[in-house]
Amino acid sequence: MVRLLLVEDDPDIRRTLARGLGEQGATVVPVATAVEAIKAVASERPDAVVLDLGLPDLDGADVLALIRSSSDLPVVVATARDEEREIVRLLDAGADDYLIKPFSAAQVMARVRAVLRRTAPAAREDQRVVVGDLVVDPVSRTASLEGRELTLNRKEFDLLFALASRAGEVVTKRQLLAEVWQMPWGGADRTVDVHLSWLRRKLGETASEPRYLVSVRGVGVKVVDPSTS
Repeated sequence: MVRLLLVEDDPDIRRTLARGLGEQGATVVPVATAVEAIKAVASERPDAVVLDLGLPDLDGADVLALIRSSSDLPVVVATARDEEREIVRLLDAGADDYLIKPFSAAQVMARVRAVLRRTAPAAREDQRVVVGDLVVDPVSRTASLEGRELTLNRKEFDLLFALASRAGEVVTKRQLLAEVWQMPWGGADRTVDVHLSWLRRKLGETASEPRYLVSVRGVGVKVVDPSTS
């Protein structure tokens, strides 16, 4: 049975959602504040967190940052904030999915199940992905180039793994937004472009002089082995 930490300050929404999630088969730990949420992450050991942003004592984005500073616990943001910039910011900060109110308990539970499938250890690749001198390990979430470990944030690693695991294949920005940012409805291509720029810098290359990350104009981007290209 899935154990969920539900962080929602509105008592009516919290009560209704907790009851609905329980009917969906979850064990729900409902809390109303950021302080209670941080304590419950440690004491209740939930499988996932459903997080509202408008909390009375601390913004939910700060709660997300505190969770991410110490764990990869799946977090589904569930909020009324619907601005695309805010959605991208929270996903970049480590949210695993983003739901905009109003929504049903069934929708929340479906998103939670999807997140748990993606993050379950059994769902991860067992083997490292090796492309030339680039090594990406999805289990330890580390990447190295020519034996030197790369310092990547969460989304940079996810983006690199999404591309490296399909080396030689052109991946569209829409595919990357769906897979890395969980935005299957589309979003700002600029988000992908910015992260690609950061990755290129850390790989020691540029868009005009690529080695591993090769853009295909009008189509997408691919990872290649520079020794064979």
